[in-house]
Amino acid sequence: VQLQASGGGLVQAGDSLRLSCAASGISFSNYIMAWFRQAPGKEREFVASIRERGGGPSYGHSVKGRFTISRDNAKKTVSLQMNSLKPEDTAVYYCAARRIFTPSDVYPYMGQGTQVTVSS
Repeated sequence: VQLQASGGGLVQAGDSLRLSCAASGISFSNYIMAWFRQAPGKEREFVASIRERGGGPSYGHSVKGRFTISRDNAKKTVSLQMNSLKPEDTAVYYCAARRIFTPSDVYPYMGQGTQVTVSS
């Protein structure tokens, strides 16, 4: 299984950035996909998730209203549109996958991450 995240970079506060994650080795449309992030010295934080057919998006409290998760099952990709970025959004962002029968806090598959840095 490979989850290849891309799209990170250095931006200024208030800017937008779009992350993408390409999946291989899994039956993509059967998986709930999610984004997590981890800042230096902090625990991993849930960012967003999306159900197998694209419904039921869920967001972490700190990103709700600013970030949007989406997926394209034909292309086996999941994206994260990040608007109104803040310095506190600085972190390594990871995409992850789980089946519906897996506990919601357990994602067996997680990619290598992409760095997002937001300057003030």
